[in-house]
Amino acid sequence: MDWQQLVALSIVVVTVALFVRARLKRRSSRSICGTQCDCSGSTSAGTKPSVTYRARKGERPQIITRMR
Repeated sequence: MDWQQLVALSIVVVTVALFVRARLKRRSSRSICGTQCDCSGSTSAGTKPSVTYRARKGERPQIITRMR
């Protein structure tokens, strides 16, 4: 195995490790508050944000966020 193959293999190993780490981090953050948000449990179970996208021809698009 020459140095080019070793470098290519190490790049692949680092990439796989980063993907696995990201997947494990996402799962652990979901289990904190029981939902799929990254709010770390600060909101109560009954309140969920409502996001409304509004865009009309010739006007600027709007994004409206409300807590329910």
